[in-house]
Amino acid sequence: MLDLFFIIDLIPDILKGLMITLELSIISFIIGFVIAAIFMPARIFGGTLFASIVRSYIEVFRGTPLLVQLLLIYFGLPSLGIKFDPMTASILAFGLNSAAYQSEILRSSLKSIPESQFLSGESLGMSSLQIYRYIILPQAVRVAVPALVNELVTLIKESSIASIIGVVELTRRGEYLVATTFRALEVYIAVAIIYFVICFLVSQSTRLLERKFRIPGYERGGG
Repeated sequence: MLDLFFIIDLIPDILKGLMITLELSIISFIIGFVIAAIFMPARIFGGTLFASIVRSYIEVFRGTPLLVQLLLIYFGLPSLGIKFDPMTASILAFGLNSAAYQSEILRSSLKSIPESQFLSGESLGMSSLQIYRYIILPQAVRVAVPALVNELVTLIKESSIASIIGVVELTRRGEYLVATTFRALEVYIAVAIIYFVICFLVSQSTRLLERKFRIPGYERGGG
């Protein structure tokens, strides 16, 4: 029978993998955001060649499973003399994958910025890259906050894939406990509870971030 008290007792042990999960997810998210922020001006100002390269990157990483990308980096690259430890390989795979999705998020939010913002920058004598860096990107990020938070939640949940190559995050920690307690049902329920609580808290932060970074009057069609 399901033992609720046993599940509660398991949580402290499983939480030992929480910091690894958060570290993997947050660093990957930051890497993805930086790459996506670089991709945007490349798509807008880089001409047909750069735009095609970025689009191809996005299609490849969105069109193939994250697990395959992870296995390719961890098991495939060593044949070329490139080796990574499990954590580094996971961060690299997750970051490159997230960059593709965050690029589309930023592209969609950028389209919502009124053209008048571009024209205002030009009237001040700013270059195209200056307009993008100082005017467009900050506003696009504000608009994209809900979608970016959802992407972080997705990374937190998908971080469990890293357990396949030996990263001792939440899911891997649960596997260890199953091997010692032989109580798979209770262990994985405890793991699921922790994932749910973390993802719920991160999702709820969307409202706080929207209030903090909102553009006054923008929601009413201003700007």
